[in-house]
Amino acid sequence: MNFTPTPRSPVRSILFVPGDSERKLQKAAESNADALILDLEDSVTASRTQVARELVLDYLKSQKEARRQQLWVRINPLSTPAALLDLMIVAGAPDVLMLPKVDSSADVVRLSHMLDALEVREGVQAGHIGILPVATETAASLFTLGTYAGCSPRLAGLTWGAEDIAAALGASTNKGPDGGYDHVFQLACSLCLAGACAAGVQPIDTIWADFKDEAGLLASSRLGRQRGFTGRMAIHPAQVDVINAAYSPSEEELVWARRVVEVFDANPGLGTVGLDGKMLDMPHLKQARRVLAMAQRD
Repeated sequence: MNFTPTPRSPVRSILFVPGDSERKLQKAAESNADALILDLEDSVTASRTQVARELVLDYLKSQKEARRQQLWVRINPLSTPAALLDLMIVAGAPDVLMLPKVDSSADVVRLSHMLDALEVREGVQAGHIGILPVATETAASLFTLGTYAGCSPRLAGLTWGAEDIAAALGASTNKGPDGGYDHVFQLACSLCLAGACAAGVQPIDTIWADFKDEAGLLASSRLGRQRGFTGRMAIHPAQVDVINAAYSPSEEELVWARRVVEVFDANPGLGTVGLDGKMLDMPHLKQARRVLAMAQRD
């Protein structure tokens, strides 16, 4: 199906919200999160899934006209019967569907075909709903992170998780002796980042599980941004402002980026210029423009 996907701004913070809790939906709406993930999967028990679907659909419809935040929905894996039932929420026109436990880009293509039909049925603009796969939750997925480029115009980004892949690999823990992620989970993180950049979509970092450890979250988020991630998922409203700060450029960064762009603009045709005793070339200009673009989304 040919369509122009709906433009959506990159996000810094994406807050998970259990789809079966009206109270938590309301609290999340009051946060500074750039996007909410209304969850129909892991945070909802099987006995409450239908309740969650109905609450999420009602919430989406109530926010349809003027959304302060992007509204995403995590559905169940396509390999489960629950996924098809979850797609009732298409009638509420969510901005993005988060698709867990994918094996490859073929899962994105499959869901995209479903959305082609469902958007028509529900009167939703063609191409409105994006897809964000959680791209590292199965053993097979680690071999396919380079397959997402060009798979679907709906592809909104890639993100990764360390919990489900640990279970899939039979690992007793995903942490090493130093408390950081063990090698295989670092590999999953790196491949997700590279896969997203190869596909030209936003790389989104995984959660920080200890929501009371703001210092740890800030340090980890700053490191993630240095590596190339441009946003992060949150599991508690208290994490949102920390993540927003980490994924927003400082005034010092902005001043430097503007100067880099200005010196290249003043010297058209040159691939290398000098600034404050430093030699700069095209990668420096590209990074400066990226920093300025990050500031525009705040």
